[in-house]
Amino acid sequence: MPQIAQIAETYSSQIFWLLVTFGFVFFVVGLGMVPKVQATVDARDGKISGDLDAAKAAFARADEVEAEYRARDTESRTAAQARVAQAKAEAAKASEAKLAAADAQVAQVIGAAEARIKAASDAAMSEIETVAAQAARDLVVKISGVEASEEAARNAVKAALAHG
Repeated sequence: MPQIAQIAETYSSQIFWLLVTFGFVFFVVGLGMVPKVQATVDARDGKISGDLDAAKAAFARADEVEAEYRARDTESRTAAQARVAQAKAEAAKASEAKLAAADAQVAQVIGAAEARIKAASDAAMSEIETVAAQAARDLVVKISGVEASEEAARNAVKAALAHG
């Protein structure tokens, strides 16, 4: 076979061109393309690192804002509860004052009514004593024929009413 016979003659030439081609590819790819790719990878890594740092900072700021919000919320709730308690106390005082005024007014009305009832009762009792004394005098006159004095009849009726 002639190809095998030619191998010794073309072998060195093929190795030379192989080395030249690989050298050319090495310089073009290694020195031309690899730095560009490496720069892109480094830029991407830097952007990712920057984004992660920004996210951590935003997360920390969000935690601070949340803590401030919770503190303000707690403060607002405490203030609202204090206002509610104050309003309840004021309402209780106002209602106590109104109740005291109403109690005083009712006591005054009751006192006046009791006085009127007492006066009416005393007037009725006096009238009853007068009628009873007159009836007793009339009975004494009819039964015994003796005329009793009005003063004696009144005293007898008072004594009878006092003992029931």
